[in-house]
Amino acid sequence: MSKDNAPDETAISALPFEEAMRQLESIVTELERGDVKLEASIALYEKGEALKKRCEALLAEAQMRIEKITLGADGKPSGKVPLDN
Repeated sequence: MSKDNAPDETAISALPFEEAMRQLESIVTELERGDVKLEASIALYEKGEALKKRCEALLAEAQMRIEKITLGADGKPSGKVPLDN
């Protein structure tokens, strides 16, 4: 894909989770229809990959916010517990 057709990483990185998922679902639906030309399919796939990464990053961030790492007597991580414990 040429640089001109690359997904706008800056715009994607600013999307909230719900909007990124909505766009990703729209791309999947469009690609599943099978009536998109090859170059457009590649561009959509690449944007979908960027959106997937954004969603995964936001989910990982949320997971980290709701868990805290517990440390053993030796000071090394020994597990995770919910943040409110």
